[in-house]
Amino acid sequence: MEAQGSPQTIKEFKVTPPSGAGAGLVITALLVLSIYMFFQVKSPVLFGPAVMILLGIFTLITAIVLVFGYIAVEPKKTVVLQLFGRYAGSVTDEGLHWVNPFYSKKAVSLRVRNFETNRLKVNDHDGNPIEIAAVVVWKVVDSAEATFQVDDCENYVTIQSESALRNLATQHPYDAHESHQLSLRGNTAEIAAQLRSEIQERLQVAGVQVEEARISHLAYAPEIAAAMLQRQQASAIIAARQKIVEGAVGMVEMALESLNRRAVVNLDEERKAAMVSNLLVVLCGERSTQPVINAGTLHH
Repeated sequence: MEAQGSPQTIKEFKVTPPSGAGAGLVITALLVLSIYMFFQVKSPVLFGPAVMILLGIFTLITAIVLVFGYIAVEPKKTVVLQLFGRYAGSVTDEGLHWVNPFYSKKAVSLRVRNFETNRLKVNDHDGNPIEIAAVVVWKVVDSAEATFQVDDCENYVTIQSESALRNLATQHPYDAHESHQLSLRGNTAEIAAQLRSEIQERLQVAGVQVEEARISHLAYAPEIAAAMLQRQQASAIIAARQKIVEGAVGMVEMALESLNRRAVVNLDEERKAAMVSNLLVVLCGERSTQPVINAGTLHH
C-alpha cells in the first residue's frame, strides 16, 4: 500500500488487518503439523527422514515468525506500520490483530495530554522583564505526521509552545495603559485564544491539535517587582482620587442648585467659592474634618 499525500507530507491512512483469532488458528495448525512431521521421522510415509526433518523445521520456523505479526491496539492509541522503512498505514481499531510479521510497529497515543512550560523570563511590549508560563492541552490527530514529520513529537510540542509563548509575551504589555490595548494581565481570555492559535499554527505540521492554552504564571521579574508594585499602587490611588473628585464635584453642584432653587440663602460669588472650597475639603479629605461654628453674622 502507498502513503497518501504529497511527497513532502505523509498523511495518515487507516488499514484494517485481519483478526488475531484467525491467525491463531493458522499458527496452531502449523505447530501441530511440525510436531507431526517430527514424530513421522522414524516411519515416514511420503518422504524420507531427512526431508521430514527439514519440513518440520521449516513449518516450526514459519509458525514462530507468524507469531511476531500480532499487535494489540489499546483504546485511544494507534499503531503505525512500516515495511522496510516505507509507511504502510495505521491501525486504529481496538483489539488483537495480525499483520505482516516483517512490519515494524510503533504505537502512538491519541489521548489528550497536557504540560506546563518552564517559567520564561522575557521582556514585554514595554520592555519590562517579566516571568511567564503556560499550560498547553494537546493531542495527536495524525499518527503519520507525528511519527515522520518530526523527530520527537513531545519534545517538538514543548519547544514550539515555549517559542510561541515567548513571542506572544513580547507583543503585549503586562498592564494596558490605554483602554483599547490588550494586556497580558487584563485580557486573559483574548490572550489565551491568541496563544492557542499561535501554538496550533506551529504544531500543524506534526499532526497535533491544541485543545487549550492558558497562561498559568505571570509576574514581573524580581529585580523590578517592588518598583512595579509601587507603580500599580500609585495608579490605583490616582484612579480612586479621580472617582472621589468626580463624585464630590457632583455633590457640590447638587447642593448649590438645591439651595438656589429653594431660596434658603442667597450667596454671592465669593461665598459660593468659599462654600465650594469647604465642601471639597470635607468630601475629598482623607481624614475627618473638625467643624468650626460661626457664632457671629454671615460676614463675620
